[in-house]
Amino acid sequence: MYGTVVRTEHLTPHLVRVVLGGDGLADFRDPEFADSYVNAFFLPPDAGYQPPFEDEATRDLPRDQRPYPRRYTIRSWDGERREMTIDFVVHGEVGYAGRWALHARPGDRLQLRGPAGDYSPPTDADGVLLVGDESALPAIAACVEHLGQGTPAQAVIEVEDAAGEVELSSPGDLDVRFVHRADAADEEALTRLLADAVRALPRLDGVVSAFVHGEAESIRAVGHALRDEARASREHVSISPYWRRGLTDEQWRAVKGDWVRGLQAELA
Repeated sequence: MYGTVVRTEHLTPHLVRVVLGGDGLADFRDPEFADSYVNAFFLPPDAGYQPPFEDEATRDLPRDQRPYPRRYTIRSWDGERREMTIDFVVHGEVGYAGRWALHARPGDRLQLRGPAGDYSPPTDADGVLLVGDESALPAIAACVEHLGQGTPAQAVIEVEDAAGEVELSSPGDLDVRFVHRADAADEEALTRLLADAVRALPRLDGVVSAFVHGEAESIRAVGHALRDEARASREHVSISPYWRRGLTDEQWRAVKGDWVRGLQAELA
């Protein structure tokens, strides 16, 4: 399965929206969850092949010629137009996915697999708390659009500065708070930025679902804040580290499993 770039849009200095369509999405099924995702496959320079390609045919290639898989939230899916929107975090020429999105033009193709996912705001929750950085912003934005009418919800989102803020819409009673990395005095303060903002929030009543995704050490701090202050119901907490500061994607993928298991033990 593959999508063909229809159009792109720079939402912020570090967030690029890519809309995919075309015949390669003809058999794509409607996403089941608010936070649904696809696996996208980005090609190294001079790969010698283009989407669509057979996965099996690339597995015996040298590592520097094989595609690099990355998981991305489906920001939205238009079933009538058969168009998928994905928002990419970009930092110039850094990273295969961000570099591809930065230079994507109509007609370019992207190999995809999916959809999959496992989180939607629970219908039996009295309130919802969503926390993360730009890497989680597409998922947070999609989740708040799936809230029930008037459901109390809080979103705390870390961005570089005011230029990184975007408007979120929701049928819920949504309180959005952006925090800026540029305001952090040092790395310790940066790691605590989201957790400190969560601790400062007014408490939501009743059964609270928490969605905490983003940079590994930051979400660890948020997880401890939720546990220490009992701000969310344990059975309704989704915590996922998308990346870790100081590590490349490949380095993080190599240690992520052990890190996640360690965090689960800490928060048990």
